[in-house]
Amino acid sequence: MAFPNQSATVYNDSVVRQFAIMTVVWGVVGMLVGVIIAAQLAWPELNLGISWLSYGRLRPLHTNAVIFAFGGCGLFATSFYVVQRTCQVRLFSDGLASFIFWGWQLVILSAAISLPLGFTSGKEYAELEWPIDILITLIWVAYAVVFFGTVGTRKVKHIYVANWFFGAFILAVAILHLVNSAAIPAGAMKSYSAYAGVQDAMVQWWYGHNAVGFFLTAGFLGMMYYFIPKQAGRPVYSYRLSIVHFWALIFTYMWAGPHHLHYTALPDWTQSVGMVFSLILLAPSWGGMINGVMTLSGAWHKLRDDPILRFLIVSLSFYGMSTFEGPMMSIKTVNALSHYTDWTVGHVHSGALGWVGLVTMGSMYYLIPKLFGQKQMYSVKAIEVHFWTATIGIVIYIAAMWIAGVMQGLMWRAINADGTLTYTFVESVKATYPFYVLRLLGGLLYLVGMVIMLWNTLKTATAGRAVSVNVPAAAAHA
Repeated sequence: MAFPNQSATVYNDSVVRQFAIMTVVWGVVGMLVGVIIAAQLAWPELNLGISWLSYGRLRPLHTNAVIFAFGGCGLFATSFYVVQRTCQVRLFSDGLASFIFWGWQLVILSAAISLPLGFTSGKEYAELEWPIDILITLIWVAYAVVFFGTVGTRKVKHIYVANWFFGAFILAVAILHLVNSAAIPAGAMKSYSAYAGVQDAMVQWWYGHNAVGFFLTAGFLGMMYYFIPKQAGRPVYSYRLSIVHFWALIFTYMWAGPHHLHYTALPDWTQSVGMVFSLILLAPSWGGMINGVMTLSGAWHKLRDDPILRFLIVSLSFYGMSTFEGPMMSIKTVNALSHYTDWTVGHVHSGALGWVGLVTMGSMYYLIPKLFGQKQMYSVKAIEVHFWTATIGIVIYIAAMWIAGVMQGLMWRAINADGTLTYTFVESVKATYPFYVLRLLGGLLYLVGMVIMLWNTLKTATAGRAVSVNVPAAAAHA
């Protein structure tokens, strides 16, 4: 029997375990708040007249919890796991890694307290006030140091493509956060944006769309490029395509933000630039989707009995659908119908629930047993149930919002022969009511799936034990 080299470096998986568990916990919390506000849209009196339970206070809490708590913890967990395996070295700094975990949990708790109390900058996906923004900046610098320090001390010459996507996500989010959050403090939890008027709107949606493009796309593509080949037991379909996909995506995404501001005070040429780059974005997005799906070439049969692989591949289907729909909605004539309607809500959630949610869940189902020394999750049947519950929930949700959105757009633009509006706004709200109830049903199903995942995760963690993994002496390809 060969004994492990006692001097071998051991991967730091304790921080990965912490982030993986909190990914699932915050996933349940974020989806629960979403269900509460979806119920409020159907039955407004459910806020019981309490200001901190009102839709306006809880909605930013929901988006922050899902994007930065659930999605953020998932990205920290997977990037720290992947960068160690693909670089064959331990994380650059254990102390900084621990600071990142506890600091990020403090950011999430600060958001959970301050947003319901009404402390907000009013900027989409950047509502947190300046003291919390400063803490985020410190954590992000530490994250960059740990990630790039690990890449810099790697034992293999090659930098695997997943690390390129994680690296781009870290750098882009740092720039976006610093520029968009520039503000003048006017009290302990009050500030005014450093920009004025239309410039503020332009900077906000440059940030807002690239929060989607880098936080919710590039980072999760890093997951895709590692966990799909791993779970399928197949190499990436085309390494050349992955390189083209990377550079085309990160260049194009940066210019697409103005499509959020069609028919506003933003200069017309700027709106057109946003539209054109959004249409170009379709090509690299689908290049990535095709690369991920075609990785299953020769292993399609595994989809029949591998629910984890199903999570990962179906997430790519939603990614492809969302990245087709987004460019189409950026076309000005289409946008004239879709803007300010629930169609936009359906589009966002097909990406958030379908792409981000499912790829994160699939990655966690791959990671968690390995982190606790188990061959598989406590219940494979529960993964199966979770998959179908989540998928059916997503379809009900987005179909309801698509129908509601198109109906709203058509009702708002309908005019009588004498030029008066055919419908009042209240009539469009009343017509939307059944679709709000359907949206609530879809959200409930998705939440049930997350609760099942939490149960399965806790059973797996308690049945197993924390394991330490030695870095292989010979640097093999991860």
